[in-house]
Amino acid sequence: MKALIVLALTCAAQLGAHHSFAAEFDRSKPIKVTGVVTKVEWQNPHIWFYVDVKDASGKVTNWGFSGGAPGQLQRRGIYRKVIQEGTTVTVEGFLSKDGSNNGNGARVTFPDGRQVFTASAEDALPDDSKAKGKGK
Repeated sequence: MKALIVLALTCAAQLGAHHSFAAEFDRSKPIKVTGVVTKVEWQNPHIWFYVDVKDASGKVTNWGFSGGAPGQLQRRGIYRKVIQEGTTVTVEGFLSKDGSNNGNGARVTFPDGRQVFTASAEDALPDDSKAKGKGK
């Protein structure tokens, strides 16, 4: 009986940690930023990576981007070493609903033109004509 209770609590905690795109991000607010990767957290339920973005005045703001689950990304051939600290990237996605400097990181473009889709399979890509640049 104790084992069933522990299993139920473990499953409930994992479900609570997972979030849906619609609950956290605003599909009507696409974003496109360019900056230097400062940190990569490759863990369940979603990866997170952080990018220092410099605006026109030179002020640097750290942005956090949520991606898909590590296993899901690995099945696409995207491993932790793909997004490396110190690399300049352009990230396209959608802003967080809470107004913070966080977003859904859907597409990551590298200086050599390579692109990877880092979001969950059910997430969308912003329409390039609507993405608003935040910094350079």
